[in-house]
Amino acid sequence: MNSYRRELWFDTENRTEFINITPEVEAALEDSGIREGLCLVNAMHISASVFINDDEPGLHRDFEHFLDELVPYGPIEQYRHNDTGEDNADSHIKRQLFGREVVVAVTDGRLDFGPWEQIFYGEFDGRRRKRVLVKVIGA
Repeated sequence: MNSYRRELWFDTENRTEFINITPEVEAALEDSGIREGLCLVNAMHISASVFINDDEPGLHRDFEHFLDELVPYGPIEQYRHNDTGEDNADSHIKRQLFGREVVVAVTDGRLDFGPWEQIFYGEFDGRRRKRVLVKVIGA
């Protein structure tokens, strides 16, 4: 079995963003030379997420609206985490809802997706540099 590791780095302009990272993950897979196996993609920060869904802008706006309704940013005093001087408790909760990582089967050197599936980086406390790990294992 072989393994390959790559970090992807992101600097977002907004506090919340959804970025399609499928091309970067596919490039890492190609560079790995692995034809059969698994590809793990995970956010390396506790206020960001990696998930699979459709690349449709209306859906992404729906995600943001849903999260902001369910877990609003403010008032920041409503969250005990923010008692530490932070203001990002909502981001930690949003990450729990959207998840830390995805694992995609690798078949014949390609990500084995269903229809419309793409991999996204979900940022919930942006405007600073963050990273995603891509780890491919197989043969």
